[in-house]
Amino acid sequence: MSKKTKHSNSLRAEIHQHHFQPLQTFDDIEVAEEIIIENESIKKVTNGDGKANDGGENKANGKPSKENNKLLYGINDNPPWYLSIFLAFQHYLTMIGAIVSIPFILTPALCMSDEDPNRGIIISTMIFVTGIVTYFQATWGVRLPIVQGGTISFLVPTLAILALPQWKCPPEAEIAAMDEDSRQELWQIRMRELSGAIAVSAMVQVILGYTGLVGKILRFVTPLTIVPTVSLVGLTLFEHAAETASKHWGIAVGTTAMLTLFSQIMSNVAIPVPAYRKGHGIEFRPFLLFRLFPVLLTIMIMWGLCGILTLTDVFEEGHPSRTDVRLKVLTNAKWFYVPYPGQFGAPSVTLSGVLGMLAGVLACTVESLSYYPTVSQMSGAQSPPLHAINRGIGTEGLGTVLAGLWGAGNGTNTFGENVGAIGVTKIGSRRVIQWAAFIMILQGVIGKFGAVFILIPDSVVGGIFCVMFGMIIAFGLSTLQYVDLRSARNLYILGLSIFFPMVLCKWIQQHPTAIQTGNETVDSTLTVLLGTTILVGGLLGCFLDNVIPGTAKERGLVDWANEMPLGDDNINDGTATDYDFPYGMETLRSWKWTYYVPFLPTYKLQKQS
Repeated sequence: MSKKTKHSNSLRAEIHQHHFQPLQTFDDIEVAEEIIIENESIKKVTNGDGKANDGGENKANGKPSKENNKLLYGINDNPPWYLSIFLAFQHYLTMIGAIVSIPFILTPALCMSDEDPNRGIIISTMIFVTGIVTYFQATWGVRLPIVQGGTISFLVPTLAILALPQWKCPPEAEIAAMDEDSRQELWQIRMRELSGAIAVSAMVQVILGYTGLVGKILRFVTPLTIVPTVSLVGLTLFEHAAETASKHWGIAVGTTAMLTLFSQIMSNVAIPVPAYRKGHGIEFRPFLLFRLFPVLLTIMIMWGLCGILTLTDVFEEGHPSRTDVRLKVLTNAKWFYVPYPGQFGAPSVTLSGVLGMLAGVLACTVESLSYYPTVSQMSGAQSPPLHAINRGIGTEGLGTVLAGLWGAGNGTNTFGENVGAIGVTKIGSRRVIQWAAFIMILQGVIGKFGAVFILIPDSVVGGIFCVMFGMIIAFGLSTLQYVDLRSARNLYILGLSIFFPMVLCKWIQQHPTAIQTGNETVDSTLTVLLGTTILVGGLLGCFLDNVIPGTAKERGLVDWANEMPLGDDNINDGTATDYDFPYGMETLRSWKWTYYVPFLPTYKLQKQS
C-alpha cells in the first residue's frame, strides 16, 4: 500500500470520527468524503505534511479553523448540486413554520375571514419575497449564509396601528352582511396602510446601513437596550398565543409537549434509516431526525391527530380544530400565482403608521446585528467587517421595502431558526442558502402550496406559539450574560424598561381615544408610538443606561464589544476575504473613490495602502 493511500485512509477515518457519527443528512458517506478531499478540506485537517493542525484560529486573518468548528461545509464550500438541494430544503422547512404563523395573527387584525383564500396569497407573497431577499443578502449583501424573511417583530407595531379607532374591525354581523367586493376592500385598505408604513419606515434602515451610520448609532445601543427591545416582542404577543391555543387546550398543550420532547429530550436520538452505498448496497445508518425537524414532525403528527378526530366526528362540525374547517381556502386557491408589487392596491402613507412601524425596523436591526458574528463563527468565516455589517443592514432594509411594496404585510429580518440550523447541521455553505432562496421563490408562485398551511388547526398553531414566542423572550434575555446582574443599577433599568411599557402600552391600546391634542394626526401618531411596547421599552432602556452612571464592565460594554466589534475594518489589506463580492473586485480596488463608500468591500482600504 502506498504512502498516499495510507494517508488517505487515515484521513477518511478521521473524517468519519468527526463528521459522521451519527449522520445528520442522507448524503452518502463515500461521496461526502470525496467532496471534502476535493474541496481542499484536507488542508484544514492537516498542515500539508500529515501532521494534525491544532484546530486553533488562523492568526493571519482571524478566521476560525474549519476543523475547530467541525464543519462539514464552510462558507465558501460548494456541495454538489444534488446535495445542495437537499440541504437547502432543510433550511426551507426550518423557516416555513415561522412564516406561516404570521398570517394567523395578521389576517384577523385585517378583518379577513378564516375562509378567505387571499390568506394563501399573503403566505405565498411572504415566501416569494423571502426567497428574493435571501438570495440578494447571501450573494451581494452581508454574504453570510443567513435567511431573510417575515418576522414577529413587525407584528407588535402592526397590531398597535390596527388598534386605532379608524382601523378597528366592524362587528362580525356587519361583515357577514357585506358583499364580496366590500369584504375584500375592508381588508385591502388596511393592507395598503401597512404596506406604506412598512416600505417608508424601512428606508431608515436602508440609510443607516448604506451610509455607514449604523456603526455610529449602535455605540449607544447597549445590552440593556437589546434586552427589553427583543424580549417585549414575545411578551406582548402572549394574548394572541392564548387566544389561538384556547381553541382546544388539549391539542395545544400536546403540541407544546411534543415539540419539547422532540427538540430537547430526543434531539440526540438517532433513527436508523436505509441508504444505498456504492459497492455495499442497502445499509442502515443513524439519522438525527428529531434534532433536524422537531417543528415539522410536531405539526405533522398533531395535524394528523386532528385529522383522525375530524374523521371520527370527535370534533363536531364547525369546531376550530377540525382539519376541514377552512377547506374552501385550498379549493379556491389558484395553482399558480406570481405576486407583484401593488397587488392589493397602491400603498397609503400616514405619519402615525410610518413612525409606529419604525419600532419594528429598529428592533429587527438590533436583532440582526446580534446574529452576524454568531453566523460568521458557525460558518468558519472571518469576523464580519464594518462594510459587511453596513451592507447587511442596508440590504435588510431594502428587502423590507420590497416586502411592503409587494403587500406581504410584514418586513424582513434574519431568521434565528436558520441560524440554529447551521449550528446543528454543521453546514455553513453560502451556496446552500442560495439554493434555498430558489426553492422559496418557486414555492411562492404555487398558490395551492401556500393555501395548504392555512388548513393547520388553530390549536396546533397556538401550541407552537407558546414555544416560539417563549424562545424570542429567551433570546432577548440571553443578552444579560454580558452585564453584571449583581448591580442594583442594572436591575433597576431592566425591571423598569420591561414592566413600564407593558403597563403603559396596554392602557393606551385599551383607550385609543385617550390622547386628545386637537390634531388627529398627532393623536394617532402618539397613540401608535406609546402603544408599541418594543419602542417604549427600547428607548427607555437606552436612555436610562446611557444616563445613569455605571462602569463599562458593569454595563456589559467590555464583553459586548468583543462580541460585536464595530470599529474599523480588520481585514482591509487588499487580500481576498469571505465578504468580497463574487464579481468585480479587481475593478473596485482599482477605483480609489470606492475606498470611501461604506458598503463596498474596499471601504477604508487606503489606510493600508
